[in-house]
Amino acid sequence: MKKKDPPFVITNKILALTAEISELVGRVASTEKLSADPILRRTNRIRSIQASLAIEQNSLTLDQVTAVLSGKRVLAPPKDIREVKNAYEIYEKLDQLDPFSLEDLLLAHQVMMKGLVPENGEFRSKDVGVVDQKGNILHFGTLPAYVPKLVYELLGWTRDSHLPMLIRSSVFHYEFELIHPFSDGNGRVGRLWQTLLLSRWQPLFAWLPIESIIHNRQEEYYRAFNRSNDEGDSTVFVEFMLEAIKSALEEVSGSGANKTEIRWRRIRDFLSNHDVIMNADVRELFDVSAATANRILSGFCEEGKLVKTRVGKYWGYCVGKKARKNP
Repeated sequence: MKKKDPPFVITNKILALTAEISELVGRVASTEKLSADPILRRTNRIRSIQASLAIEQNSLTLDQVTAVLSGKRVLAPPKDIREVKNAYEIYEKLDQLDPFSLEDLLLAHQVMMKGLVPENGEFRSKDVGVVDQKGNILHFGTLPAYVPKLVYELLGWTRDSHLPMLIRSSVFHYEFELIHPFSDGNGRVGRLWQTLLLSRWQPLFAWLPIESIIHNRQEEYYRAFNRSNDEGDSTVFVEFMLEAIKSALEEVSGSGANKTEIRWRRIRDFLSNHDVIMNADVRELFDVSAATANRILSGFCEEGKLVKTRVGKYWGYCVGKKARKNP
């Protein structure tokens, strides 16, 4: 009997985004920038790890994650430091993992969660509720008895489907989170696995910090999941993920927008989830100095996109009238 495909609809938006991403991939791949520059590769990998863990409430900043992975002492909760080291270890093994192997998926979870949960590398044995960053219950995961079979079938569908990997990997991401196969670590493993799947299609995805785009649009990420959950298929989530992938490619290629426009887009995304943005936030978003962060913020103030506002003893920035009229 033919296995049932995961429910989703290939919309015109999905088709358009897939075509745009494929064009961007060709442009980025032709420069060999991501694959040839070891410093850029490491920087992007650290951004991916910091962002994916921050979505799960890890407190370490980009600078702190960099320090931890450079062997420096960082004052932070031991659990958060362990999460960083574990994540870096498995991201560094991406090229050794088979994206369609159940054993390798369990291995990835074991490495990612060692020292953090008792059931590392094992499917959960208890029922679990899936919550967002505010503690709201999104849904209840699949009953434990059905988890192994469903994950195995999902991996098989992802391997055998003739759809573009951009779509397959996004459907996998959604369905994996819906099953919620582990007691903890599902989000970070799901994002890792989509990166792995995409990297088998185009190696540059191993170094593309899609996770940082998701982190900047975290509330939108959860809304897309909630809407797909309510509608009974992954269509909205797939559209969101394709938009995030496109944004990540535009950022590294400079295509479709100049550097200033790309920076504004990321600041606007940040402000969609926060009331104000501070100099420290800009330093972390763009990996720049405090002086450069000030120049970036001042430039957007002069354009009317940001306005300066007092935040306690410090100055922050919020969206200005011009940006509200012309998002």
